[in-house]
Amino acid sequence: MELAIFLSSVIVFATFTLMPLARRSGAPILLIVLGVGMLLGVDGPGGIRFYSFQTGFDLGSIALAIILFAGGLETERGMFHNARNSSVMMATLGVLVTAAVVGLFASVVVGLPPFVGLLLGATVASTDAAATFLLIQQSKAGISERVKNTLVLESGLNDPMAIFLVVSLTAIVNGGPPGSLQEVGGFLFFLCTQIGVGLAGGILGGRALTFIIDRMTLPNGTYPAMALSGALAIYASVALLGGSGFLAVYIVGIVIRNRLQRPLDNILNFNEALQWISQMALFLLLGLLVAPSHLLKDIWAALAIAAVLMFVARPLAVLVSIGWMGFTARENLFLSWVGLRGAVPVLLAIYPVITPGPVTIEFFNIVFVIVVVSLIAQGWTIAPLANLLKLKEPDAVTEADVET
Repeated sequence: MELAIFLSSVIVFATFTLMPLARRSGAPILLIVLGVGMLLGVDGPGGIRFYSFQTGFDLGSIALAIILFAGGLETERGMFHNARNSSVMMATLGVLVTAAVVGLFASVVVGLPPFVGLLLGATVASTDAAATFLLIQQSKAGISERVKNTLVLESGLNDPMAIFLVVSLTAIVNGGPPGSLQEVGGFLFFLCTQIGVGLAGGILGGRALTFIIDRMTLPNGTYPAMALSGALAIYASVALLGGSGFLAVYIVGIVIRNRLQRPLDNILNFNEALQWISQMALFLLLGLLVAPSHLLKDIWAALAIAAVLMFVARPLAVLVSIGWMGFTARENLFLSWVGLRGAVPVLLAIYPVITPGPVTIEFFNIVFVIVVVSLIAQGWTIAPLANLLKLKEPDAVTEADVET
C-alpha cells in the first residue's frame, strides 16, 4: 500500500510540475499526461498491465462527473445570454451532422460496416468538456466572450446527444436495426429521458442542494465537500432514473454558482483543484488502457478519419448549426477548428467494447488515435489561431441581438 501511495502521489505531483513547461511550450498538458500514462503502461518502461475496460469506464465516468461539476461552477449566468442558442444548436444538430459525416466516410471509404461506421462517428461527435475547459484556460487566448462561451457550453451540453447515439447504435450493431415503430419509439423515448430527466434533475437537485447549503452552519472548510458529495449524489440519482447524469451534474454546478448566497470562494477553489486532479487521473487511466504497439494496426484509417473529422465534419457542423447566427467569418473559422476531442470520446468508445457484440478493441484504438491527433493538432494551435485571426477584440454581438 505504501508503495502504491508513493508512486501515485509522485506521478500526480510530477504532472503538476510540468504545467509551467506545458504553458511555455504551448503543449496541451492533457497530452503530456496521456503520454505519461502510456509510458507507465504495458508497452512502456512502467510495465503496468491494466486491461479492465469496465473499471476504466466506471472510474473515468466518476472523474468526468467531477470535471463537469467544476466546469458548471465556472459558468456564470451571463454566459447563457450571449451563447445559449449557439451552444444548444451545436450540442444537438452539430453532433448529428458530425456523426453522419464521419460515419459515412468510415463506412464508404474506410470500409467499416455501415452501422459500425455511424457508431464510430457518434463516438467522436461530441467535444470534450475536460479538454475544452482546460485548453482554453491554458492557452490564454483572448477570444471574444461569445465564441468562448459557445465552445464551453457546447462541450458541457452535448453529452446527452452523443450518449444517446452511441447507446442506440451499439444496440443496433449488436442486435440489428429496429424492426418496428415501437422500437424506434423506444430510442426516441430514451433520448427524451436522457435530456428531460437530466435537465430536471440538475435544476431541481441544484436548487435543493443550494437551499440546504445556505441554511447550514458548518466550518468553512466543509462546504466544498458537502457541495461535491451532493452533486455526485444527484449525478448518480439521475443516472439511476434513466437520465443523463453528466448533464445533471453540470447543471448543478451552474445553479450553485448563480444561486448560492454564501461566499463561493472555498467551493470554487476546492473544486478547481479537484478538477485538475480528476483530469490528470482520467488521462493517466486512459493512457494505461492503451498498448501503443496495437495502435499501428489501423493507424492510417484512424488518421484519415481524424482528418475528415477536423477538416470536413466539424466545419460543416458549424456551418449548418450556427453559421447563420451572426458570427463573423473569422469566428466561424475558429469555432470550426476548436472542436476538441478528449476523454469523452475515449470513454464512449469503451462502451461498445464491453458490451456483448462484434465491436472489438480495435474500435477503441481507432478512437484513441483520433483523440490524440485532435489534442496535438487542435490543442496546440488554439492561441496561435486566435492571434492569427485577430479575435482579441471584444464581441458586442449577443444572442438577444441576433434574435431581434
